[in-house]
Amino acid sequence: MNKFRRIIHIDMDAFFASVEQRDNPSLRGKPIAVGGMHRGVVAAASYEARKFGVRSAMPSHQALKLCPHLIFVNGHYNAYKEASNKVMKILRQYTELIEQVSIDEAYIDITDYKPNEVTAKEVAIEIRRKIKNEVNLTASAGISFTKFLAKVASDCNKPDGYYVIHPNKAEQFVRQLAVEKIPGVGNVNKKKLNKAGIYKGEDILKKGKINMALEFGKTGVYLYNQVTFTHDSPVVPKRLRKSVGKERTFNENIEDHNEMLDKLHAIIEKLAELLEKKNIAGKTITLKIKYHNFVVNTRSKTLDDYISTTPEMYNAIYELLRMPNYPEEPVRLLGVQLSNLNINKNESRQLLLDF
Repeated sequence: MNKFRRIIHIDMDAFFASVEQRDNPSLRGKPIAVGGMHRGVVAAASYEARKFGVRSAMPSHQALKLCPHLIFVNGHYNAYKEASNKVMKILRQYTELIEQVSIDEAYIDITDYKPNEVTAKEVAIEIRRKIKNEVNLTASAGISFTKFLAKVASDCNKPDGYYVIHPNKAEQFVRQLAVEKIPGVGNVNKKKLNKAGIYKGEDILKKGKINMALEFGKTGVYLYNQVTFTHDSPVVPKRLRKSVGKERTFNENIEDHNEMLDKLHAIIEKLAELLEKKNIAGKTITLKIKYHNFVVNTRSKTLDDYISTTPEMYNAIYELLRMPNYPEEPVRLLGVQLSNLNINKNESRQLLLDF
């Protein structure tokens, strides 16, 4: 654990809805929902709508009951992408250590940015001001020494705020942290944890790593590592590199995990055929999951050896689908991507065997 790292998590506020209100003045100050009517679910809700209890992933008929004057608008992905690119350009003014985890959030590591001149809090405030002035949107920021803490902190003073978790106060903070605030803990896992008497970070610490592993498997180990700061993952930039992938959007959302695995196997078979034709192998495999509420999640794993066959990729994807836990929400798209490529896979494997 490196308590001297300076990590900022930037999270745009109600991003899709805010872009719609920015670009359409008649929607400002009104409760709006992006999407909704086409698939019967709210993809994103403005803060005005959230005051009535409207949330993303909520059925549209339920949202209308809570807020009868709710305005549904079609999403404009190109506008979201353009705004996202502008935000990332601002972040690059401070460091190249940028890990963009979705269209509206990113981690940056500013440990080496003017360490004796400005504080991380000052940098976060300046970034938020630039986003407001140049993109005409608001962002919240979390500042700490791990990605986990920075992400949790960015949610503490939303919208249009920031929060700092100082290393000296981190242990006290996580002890009082509700388990549902830990990234990756959804309603299903929350209920399981609560049933076992685990409501806060301090309950995880009392249970201990061994008992957490025995009762909750890999998810238990993941949770324990987070609250003890032993899961000290670095900010990893997504460099421009070649990649090969396949994905599929489903007519009906998928909830059954076995069905997800069947769909992924079919996707991987098609990807393996393409890799064979191009004589390509890769070391980094990525699972893409788009949920029914249009939220996109990616999970990646870098292997020691190059892979390209169906069994090799399926084994890796099977592990990624389960980590830290199976998707808890209905899924509308699944994709598999292979990157960190070696163009001549046979040559690459021979070199590995030689050494």
